[in-house]
Amino acid sequence: MAAASADLYAFTRSELDGLLVRWSLSPVHAARLWNYLYLELAASFDVMPELPEKVLARLRAETHLGLLPIALASDSTDGFTRKYLLQLADGEKIETVRMRFTGRVTACISSQVGCAMGCVFCATGQMGFTRHLTAGEIVAQAVHVARALRPSPAKIDENTCHLIGDISQCAQRADAARTGARLRNIVLMGMGEPLHNYDAVMHAVDIMTDSAGLAVAGERITLSTVGVVPGILRLAADRRPLHLAVSLHAATQSERAALVPAAKKWPLDELMAACRAYSAQTGRRIFYEWTLIDGRNDSPDHARAVGRLLRGLPAQVNLIPLNPIAGYSGAPTHTVAAKHFQHILATEFRLPSTVRQRRGLDIAAGCGQLAVL
Repeated sequence: MAAASADLYAFTRSELDGLLVRWSLSPVHAARLWNYLYLELAASFDVMPELPEKVLARLRAETHLGLLPIALASDSTDGFTRKYLLQLADGEKIETVRMRFTGRVTACISSQVGCAMGCVFCATGQMGFTRHLTAGEIVAQAVHVARALRPSPAKIDENTCHLIGDISQCAQRADAARTGARLRNIVLMGMGEPLHNYDAVMHAVDIMTDSAGLAVAGERITLSTVGVVPGILRLAADRRPLHLAVSLHAATQSERAALVPAAKKWPLDELMAACRAYSAQTGRRIFYEWTLIDGRNDSPDHARAVGRLLRGLPAQVNLIPLNPIAGYSGAPTHTVAAKHFQHILATEFRLPSTVRQRRGLDIAAGCGQLAVL
């Protein structure tokens, strides 16, 4: 692969058409190439027999498939979560997570190597920032998960899983074979701050939502931000049909700044003004994420502070019991406290909320646990 070759996963469908036109080749071949990339999930140019040799020769000379090799894969003991450590072309690594829920599969994908936001309870934040991912590297993660969901040509049955060494993988493949599972949901909640890498992330979203390709509906993509105010305002102006999740975690500026250093740059009042502008401009509700930390932000008074802060806004609160990481001594809230918190939001403020299902903690695949150390 030539160092300057272009990553095909970074091209939208129209850009791929334009590439072949510049090569004086028919865009008909671009349509077939697109199908190979996103419908057949081809892993090399060698499995694209319907493309003429002159097209393949040009592709081999000037482009590449930005596949991300697996450096390590880990399965949770319950068989519902698989975490991939993926190798980038420059030697850096990122983590991507595949989660299976009833009736759906979700890919949690990364937008940066590391993160510059420095949230104290986040392992990625403790890594520091290395670089942004390209649009192609973001798309490649979704392609990787989509390919992993493809059922084996042979019939798979749980009764024969004992013949395969990886029991949990076998069970997941059997489930995929039964249900015809495909990637339908993406959360930009992996390593990095998506709005810090706005252009590449949105370019990737355009590719992943193309109805002729991976066809992940915009309404099935959730972007989580620590509160990058300029990015929220830009997202509002762009009117993209994504779900926006804002990591709140505290309802006063001083408490939030202690947990989320980015709050010093974008204070709580500025963040909430941006959130109000976003909802007014788009008509969309925002998911406010609240990591519940025992004895720190999980009391009834904290719940009421959240209710007052979000009063009158189209909002839902995602309550996330803290996931443990090395380097932060906090503990997750108790189940009783979480339910009481949720009860106060519902009864006193009529504010909907959910308590996040905790998945993959045994393989450090939960919220805030992704890191390459």
